Amino acid sequence: MIYLGSRSTMRKSLVTGAIGGGAAVVIVFLFVFNGSTSQYSLYVDARTESGDGVSESHVTLLNSGSSALTNLKINYGNYTDKIPILKPGERVILSPPSSSTTVTVTDDQGITIKKPFQQFNE
Repeated sequence: MIYLGSRSTMRKSLVTGAIGGGAAVVIVFLFVFNGSTSQYSLYVDARTESGDGVSESHVTLLNSGSSALTNLKINYGNYTDKIPILKPGERVILSPPSSSTTVTVTDDQGITIKKPFQQFNE
């Protein structure tokens, strides 16, 4: 019976060590990756996919910064979409006019991104 008691103690020690080690990894991860994020950052992907005689255009916006972006204007040349706020980590997919060849995105924080639409054939 003494052997079973020490086995139980060893099990508790292993579980406690695993929990402590997991917590340490999470804390290090948060400090390393949270500290390297820019305050204002925006990822823009503009693409047109064609196949079977059909063409679809999509623009993906992702706030990759640590603060919200406000009053985004997405200009396709002859049409403009507006997004009042894009929170950190939030992603929006838009469907612009199929005739669009470039997209320009601006916001109140000073970000300006101009991209041509990438063509993908299925």
